[in-house]
Amino acid sequence: MEWHVTDAQSLAIIDSEIGDHVFSPAEYEIVRRVIYATADFEYKSLIRFSERALQAGAAALAARTTIVVDVPMVQTGITYEIQNTFANPVYCSTDTSTRPQTAKTRAAWGIETLAKRYPEGIFIVGQAQTALTTLVDLIEAEEIHPALLIATPVVFVDGDNAKKRLQDSLVPNITIDSCKGNTVVAAAIADGLIDLAWQAYGQKRSEIF
Repeated sequence: MEWHVTDAQSLAIIDSEIGDHVFSPAEYEIVRRVIYATADFEYKSLIRFSERALQAGAAALAARTTIVVDVPMVQTGITYEIQNTFANPVYCSTDTSTRPQTAKTRAAWGIETLAKRYPEGIFIVGQAQTALTTLVDLIEAEEIHPALLIATPVVFVDGDNAKKRLQDSLVPNITIDSCKGNTVVAAAIADGLIDLAWQAYGQKRSEIF
């Protein structure tokens, strides 16, 4: 991210408002990015990081692992950062050609197709709950083993509790512990992680994690 003086001033306000916290330095950078993108301080208590999620995600980015997203807004949100750092390939589920289906949404079929093509990829779900459910089903069936799964879709109805199932899995994940969330949150998390990974791997500053 290219920072302007107003960005620094805004982040300073966020730091002052948050005060003491229990996040690691890397986790805190993600949290403040999300708050900066949404102007919603509640995310301080809603973001959940699985054990070593950021380290696993950073290593996967540095290895140029393929990134799969659910909708174009997430792809657009991370394109600048990824193109100016690791240049990982990024594919979008709704832009993926699949055979006509009625049993699942376009996002779900597309992400299933891409997940089977890139079973160890980085997955980012910012909007489509059906895409998240599909990924969790594939994880539980041991058909895919993602390097990281960022899941922030709005969830009003979640009969299968996909986020809870993801949190209980062994897959490194970052989730929102609430019905709140959106593509802006997903992109903010991903952009923050890309910047952190670039500092750690691209610029040889591994102490950041």
